[in-house]
Amino acid sequence: MSKPKILLSRRWPEAVEARLAQSYDVTINESDRPLGEDALAAAMRDYDAVCPTVTDRLPASVVAQDGMRTRIIGNYGAGVEHIDLDAAKTAGLTVTNTPDVLTDATADIAMTLLLMATRRAGEGERELRAGEWTGWRPTHLLGRSLSGKVLGLVGYGRIARAMAERAQAFGMRIAYHSRSPKDDMPDDAYHADLASLLAVSDVVSLHAPGGAETHHMIDEAMLARMKREAVLINTGRGTLIDEGALAKALRDGVIAAAGLDVFEKEPSVHPDLLALSNVVLLPHLGSATLETREAMGMKVADNLDRFFAGQDVIDRIV
Repeated sequence: MSKPKILLSRRWPEAVEARLAQSYDVTINESDRPLGEDALAAAMRDYDAVCPTVTDRLPASVVAQDGMRTRIIGNYGAGVEHIDLDAAKTAGLTVTNTPDVLTDATADIAMTLLLMATRRAGEGERELRAGEWTGWRPTHLLGRSLSGKVLGLVGYGRIARAMAERAQAFGMRIAYHSRSPKDDMPDDAYHADLASLLAVSDVVSLHAPGGAETHHMIDEAMLARMKREAVLINTGRGTLIDEGALAKALRDGVIAAAGLDVFEKEPSVHPDLLALSNVVLLPHLGSATLETREAMGMKVADNLDRFFAGQDVIDRIV
């Protein structure tokens, strides 16, 4: 009996590719560059399983076409906003993701951004590498201490909770905005209104899901609600922020600084952000540890194994 044919849209960690090769007829996008919609549509006609990443767009024209061979989409990542789930459901596809294994790595990178932005570490490294550092002086690149400051978390899921634990170790106080208050948090930490949270926070960290409901939730009006010395961190989704409005706010001193690991039109970054010194920009490193990326791939493999064995998948989205 022939092995199911599967396509990996990008290179995965070596250990995961080796495991998949034992059970499947695996094709890997060796170029490691994003596949276009035409290539993904063709893959849906040629493979039993397609395994995209969060950088691959799968609209209805890809996942609900005639003559599809694919029966399962094993998404490499927790977010699935890039897949038309309604169309996939109508087409009878199974869609899985990789939740729960990205929490610590993403919280670590959020904390990295927080520290770099509040202590102006990016500015300092660029100055030093450019040969412009003239030596220690009392008023050089003064940042802000964290102890006693308020960290405002937008969304309060697993990653936000892990971020809160890390921030509390630095003496920060926690406030949060979510759809409903959490039983394990003090009543006065909850802000039902986003603008209220922004007004009291010294650092705002975004952990909301993507989608139409949260698109540009941080816009010019919301940025104006923040403290002038506030810092904005985003490791959630690039679509949460109006990047043009953020660049203007950073340039005009509406807020002090920002740290971003995700962008609205990745891999493109808004050119106005690139020109600013008071924003730390990382190339979507949230889950970029070997341990995490291997765990993500193994989750996909587990779901594929169960699906092709006729068992219920673990991480079903559709």
